[in-house]
Amino acid sequence: MASETRAGRPRASSRETLAEAACELFLEQGYDATSIVDITRRAGVSRSSFFNYFDSKSDVLWSGLDARIAVASVALAALGTDADGPAVRAALEPIVQDFAPDPLALALRNSAAMGLDSELLRDTGLRHARISSAVAGAARSAGIDDIRADILGSALATAVLSSLRVWAEQGAGQASLEAQFDEALRSIHDLPWG
Repeated sequence: MASETRAGRPRASSRETLAEAACELFLEQGYDATSIVDITRRAGVSRSSFFNYFDSKSDVLWSGLDARIAVASVALAALGTDADGPAVRAALEPIVQDFAPDPLALALRNSAAMGLDSELLRDTGLRHARISSAVAGAARSAGIDDIRADILGSALATAVLSSLRVWAEQGAGQASLEAQFDEALRSIHDLPWG
C-alpha cells in the first residue's frame, strides 16, 4: 500500500494527481492522519513536487478558491471611487462562476467523513476575512464610512462563502453555484450600497 497508484487513466497534471490522492486519503483515513508523505506516495511524486504546487496540506483544498479570491481582490482594489453595488458584485462573481467540483467542494460535502470540520471552520474564516477586507476597502475608496464598509464587506463575503458551502453540500454539479450566489445576494438586499 506504500506505493499504491491507480492505473487505467492518464492524469492531467501532478497538481491534479496530488489533489486527487489527498482527497482519497482524507476520505480513507481522515485529514489529521494523512501526511504529505502519504499524499506524495499515493500520487507517485516526490515531496519536492508537492511543494511546487502547494504550500501545505491545507492548500490542497483551498488553492483554487484562493486564486479566485486574489483575482477578485485586485478587481475590487481597481474600482477606486467607482465602487458601487453592481461593480462590486461584478468583481465578486468570478469567484463563483464556472466553479467546477474540486477538492474544496468534495471536502465541504464530506467534511465529517474526512475529519475536516474544525479545519474548514478555521480556514473558511481566513477566506472570509480576505474577501471582507477587499470589499470593505472598495467601499471606503468610494466614500462609505468605516462601519458600513465593514458590514458590507462581511455580508458579501458571507454571501460568497455560504453559497459555495451550500452548493457543495447539495452535491457540486447538481445545482448552479451562480444561482446560489444570486439567492444569497437577494437575502442581504436590506444592506444597500449607497
